[in-house]
Amino acid sequence: MREQVTVIGGGLAGCEAAWQLAKRGVPVNLREMKPRKMTPAHHTELFGELVCSNSLRSDQLENAVGLLKEELRRLDSLILRCADTHRVAAGGALAVDRLAFSQTITDAIRSHPNITVEEGEVTALPQEGQVIVATGPLTSDALAEDIAKRFPDSGYLHFYDAAAPLVTFESIDMDSAWFASRYDKGTADYINCPLTQEEYLAFWKELCAAKEAPVHGFEDKNVFEGCMPVEVMARRGEQTLCYGPLKPRGLRDPKTGKEPFAVVQLRRDNAGGSIYNLVGFQTHLTWPEQKRVFSMIPALKNAEFVRYGVMHRNTYLNSPRLLDRYYRVKAEPRLVFAGQVTGVEGYVESTASGCLAALELARRLEGKEPINFPQETAIGALALYVSNETVASFQPMNVNFGIMPPLGYRVKGKRNKNAALSQRALEVLDGLGKV
Repeated sequence: MREQVTVIGGGLAGCEAAWQLAKRGVPVNLREMKPRKMTPAHHTELFGELVCSNSLRSDQLENAVGLLKEELRRLDSLILRCADTHRVAAGGALAVDRLAFSQTITDAIRSHPNITVEEGEVTALPQEGQVIVATGPLTSDALAEDIAKRFPDSGYLHFYDAAAPLVTFESIDMDSAWFASRYDKGTADYINCPLTQEEYLAFWKELCAAKEAPVHGFEDKNVFEGCMPVEVMARRGEQTLCYGPLKPRGLRDPKTGKEPFAVVQLRRDNAGGSIYNLVGFQTHLTWPEQKRVFSMIPALKNAEFVRYGVMHRNTYLNSPRLLDRYYRVKAEPRLVFAGQVTGVEGYVESTASGCLAALELARRLEGKEPINFPQETAIGALALYVSNETVASFQPMNVNFGIMPPLGYRVKGKRNKNAALSQRALEVLDGLGKV
């Protein structure tokens, strides 16, 4: 019988790792502290719970995260299979019905004969055996303390992350909004809530002055740029939101035929279309202030909030000092980390790290040479960034074409160049053969 692997954490990275190992005949003991202990950001007992947006971002090959998704599909990713099954309309993005998505992941994990689920908090790293730690950025205090003691020179880091509120569809004033996708991409998947210049300025002033919920140690400079609270963004300048989440470009109001001064977009959060989230409205305002300020948006004047935005502290490792390109601890290779605790940022990136870590571990247990995913692939480039000791100031990173080597020849147009990078990546990945 093959050696059992302990996977700690039932999020996207942990479930992907457990699945990839189990399908290769490796017995897995999946440790998950829910439902016995919950984090400040989790709401259900399900595996693979999405705590922020329900969007896995772009699904286009001209975008690096779109490429990473396609690579994961070709590696038979459980998470991407579930996401594709439960996608909801979101233009060129891959968004999912979050509950159906997580339920399908949970069912797949719990029903697999090679996976045993053990509930309860893990407070210390196992002293022996093969272990994948995928406890996410909300690793429990006890385990985080144990990891810090085990690797005192690794330099634990942290930043703050926030989630956007959700509203019911029936409470949205559709007389003040319309369905459309930016530049008419997709099938009119977003609800667009316009604001005049006067309405926007009144909203902006109140947003900047609104009362925030106390978060210990929080400062604006500690937020992750990719998940910045909308009020923090607003304080950067009067027009900042108009170039960010309230950008009106490519959205023409059918009533006027013109682009509004600003537009708040709402994206479907479930397959039935009964719940929508405010795109780009991550926040840590107090709940009464969220209700007051966001209701200043004309289409949301009577909005029913089924979940308010929240902020939480995310913890990650100084991975370049600690991990190799397979997410293994350099000084103790039986210990592997995966997911956002490694400093990869985003749902798809977390899944990719769990996938790569499991593929490498399965081969190691079989006595085979590791798979060196090249930097030309998105999955390889991300792992090489995380383990790059020459990075001067390590911080969470979404996958992007900038961490991949250039083509070596000129291609006219950014989209064409990105498409060529994706084509090269997929050819390289396919050239690796069966993994």
